[in-house]
Amino acid sequence: MVVTFGEVLLRLSPPGFQRLEQTDTLRLHAGGAEANAAVALARWGVPSRFVSRLPTNALGRQALGELRRHGVDTQHVGFGPGRLGLYFYEHGAGARPSTVLYDRAHSSITTLKPGEVDWDAALDGAAWLLTTGITAALGPNVLAVVNEALAAARRRGVRVAMDLNYRAALWSPQEAQAALLPLMAFVDVCFAGREDAQQCLGFAAEDVGEHADAQVLLAAYDDLARRLIDRFGFDTVALTVRQSHSAAHNAWQALARTADGAAATSARYALEIVDRVGGGDAFSAGMLRGLVLHGPRPNEAELAETLAFAAAASVLQQTTEGDASLSSVAEIDALARGHASGRVVR
Repeated sequence: MVVTFGEVLLRLSPPGFQRLEQTDTLRLHAGGAEANAAVALARWGVPSRFVSRLPTNALGRQALGELRRHGVDTQHVGFGPGRLGLYFYEHGAGARPSTVLYDRAHSSITTLKPGEVDWDAALDGAAWLLTTGITAALGPNVLAVVNEALAAARRRGVRVAMDLNYRAALWSPQEAQAALLPLMAFVDVCFAGREDAQQCLGFAAEDVGEHADAQVLLAAYDDLARRLIDRFGFDTVALTVRQSHSAAHNAWQALARTADGAAATSARYALEIVDRVGGGDAFSAGMLRGLVLHGPRPNEAELAETLAFAAAASVLQQTTEGDASLSSVAEIDALARGHASGRVVR
C-alpha cells in the first residue's frame, strides 16, 4: 500500500482558452498533488490511502466522495474547521502560458497540528509514504505534521517518497530550503524537475540552455541525479526534463538513477498538451507503482520498465483535462511500448 499525505483543492477553470476576466463559466475539478497520486495508484490496482483534513461542508463531502469513487482508502481523512482551498487555472495558448491563481489561505488542512493524526494507524500495512513540497509549504503547523509523518514512517520501516514540487506562489527558495533540507534525511526516493531541485535543495543542473540538444540536456540532468544521491543518500532519484516551445507544444523526457548504479532514460515525447496539471503527479505515481511491483531497489531492467510506465502515464495525463490520471494500465503500457499512432481505436 502507498499512503499519501496532502491537501485536496478544488480547481476552477474557464472553458477552452478563455481568461478569467472574460468568462462567465467555470469548470470544476477536485485535485491536489498527493490526492492525484492516490487516485492514479488506486485505478492502477495499487492500494492507496490518503491522509488529510477537509472542511465540514458540502465541498468537503464532495471531495471525499471523489476520492472514494476511484477506490482510495479515506479512513484517515478527517473533518475540521476552515475551508476547501481553491485554485483558478487558465489554459495557455501559443506564447501565452497557462497560469494558476491560488485562493487557499485558511484551508482546513492548515488547522492540522502534530498529534492529531494517528500515524501508526495511518501507516499500518504501508510500504511507501508519499508527500510533496507543496504540503510542507502550507504553514508551520502542516510542516510539523509532515515531520511527524516522516519520522513515523522511518520508525515503522515505511519508505518515503518526496516530490519536491516547488511553488513560488507559496514560498521563497530560502523558505523552501530551510524547511525541506532537514527532511531529506528521511527520504528514500526523490522526484523533481529542474526548478524543483534548484529552489528546494539548492542543486541546479548545468545550465545548457532551454533548447539544448537532447543528449546534452540529459547528461546535465543525469549529473544532477548523481549529485543528489551523493549529497542526500537517496536510493533513487527520478527527474523530468521538459523543453517548452509554446504552451501547447513541449518536448518531454524523464530519467532515473539509483544509488546502486542503475540508470534509465525514457523515450522522448513531443507533447501536444491539453492540460499540464497533474502530469508530475502521474509520473510520481507511476514510479511508485513500479517500486511496489519490483521492490524498493530495482535493477536496471526493472528501473527502465518503471520509468517507461511513469513517463507514459505523465504524457497521457497531459492529454486529458482534469487533475488525476484516468488512463488505464493497458493504455499506459501501450504508449510505453511505443504504440502511439494517434489513430481511432475501434
